Amino acid sequence: MKFAFPAHLVRRLMLMIGGEAMQSGFHFALNIALLHLLSAEGYGLFALAMVMGGVGLSYIRSLTAVPATIWMSKSTNSAGVDAHDVTFGSAALVVALLMGLGTGLLMRLLGDPSGIGAACFVCAWSLRSHMRTAFFARRMQLVVSISDAVFTVAGTVLAGAAIWFFADALQATFYALAAANVVGIAVLVKLARRRLRISLRAPTWRRYAKLWPQLRWSGFSATTTNIQGQCLALLVAGIAGPAAYAPLAAVLVLFAPLRISSLAFANMTQPELAKLARNKEFDRVWTQAKIWALVMGGGSLVYGCGILFILPMIKSQALQHASVGLIGLFAIANFVPIMAYVMPRVVLEILGDFRIVAFITMAGAIVGLTTIGILLAIAPPTWSLAGAAVSETFVLVASWYFAANRMWNLKHPNEQRRTVIGAWRRAATLAAQRR
Repeated sequence: MKFAFPAHLVRRLMLMIGGEAMQSGFHFALNIALLHLLSAEGYGLFALAMVMGGVGLSYIRSLTAVPATIWMSKSTNSAGVDAHDVTFGSAALVVALLMGLGTGLLMRLLGDPSGIGAACFVCAWSLRSHMRTAFFARRMQLVVSISDAVFTVAGTVLAGAAIWFFADALQATFYALAAANVVGIAVLVKLARRRLRISLRAPTWRRYAKLWPQLRWSGFSATTTNIQGQCLALLVAGIAGPAAYAPLAAVLVLFAPLRISSLAFANMTQPELAKLARNKEFDRVWTQAKIWALVMGGGSLVYGCGILFILPMIKSQALQHASVGLIGLFAIANFVPIMAYVMPRVVLEILGDFRIVAFITMAGAIVGLTTIGILLAIAPPTWSLAGAAVSETFVLVASWYFAANRMWNLKHPNEQRRTVIGAWRRAATLAAQRR
């Protein structure tokens, strides 16, 4: 089968990557500035707030943003699109507020005297993330890119002022980031010429509740994904303290553009692949998934090799004489699988297989917690990254296995292939029936 490279997707990707690159560049520069300004404990707290922001984004993506994209793409009229937009937007506000509250409590437990600044930052970031994805679903990529540019400029100015004029740079930076995200939200609403419609009335929640049988697996998947993806930070900080996590965070932040790029790829391809799946063009879905996975995996490997040359130039008290080269190699071993399993996960999500995604991430979380816990007990914190790499590699293999099986069954309805899990379940059912 010949594959025509989707030029319109490339153009859309350029818009998305442009916006993501601006934000990523800003976060990168801010991390470098704070790395040289804050103590190891202070930078560790900042890094953990960023981790909690990532947790908030994952819940937003699983419970509101991705479902909004899928159901808005399936709607056949503007009324249906608007109804789903209001429903998932209202749910996003609630999720963002809960994430802000959870972040504030966690930061206080780990040493932040108030936790309010970090809570405001995570709440605003999570809400803006949902709105960006919803506008992507409405094909308003240019509006999102302009909003990203304004956010970047506002964030740079406000964060620069926070660092320069305030004695408590950490707290001031949290409030500056929160304000910049609010500015980005305001620009989104203004340029789109749409009212920000939020409804907390009963009909909205009934509409959301009707979708919950599918969404609950997405929510469970988000929980296991966060355990699997963030257990490194939480275990190291919880067992050895925020200062011990600082060297790992200082290197991992250099790889943050890859994670942000993976979200851009997912946002770009999801509506397109959902439409192809709805039209039963499964060959095109699978071909595009493999092409983009190759691009993302290869690109992340090249990027990681470039970072290895930069690492020896970074000098900071937060590094505490850690082996940055070894941390960099472990980081590459983590991020190449992460980038390579984005597309099979997108395929499973657009097909509504949230239960399979939940199973994969739950198993990955168990592998990650076990290996990281063992390594923290017998080796320095640096080696805990090896345990995280084992977890990510497991998720990579499992994601491609289940996605490939699912696509085969869709393309060959008369030649169904069972997965290993499906075969075990069937065998157990037959054994129970015989008894």
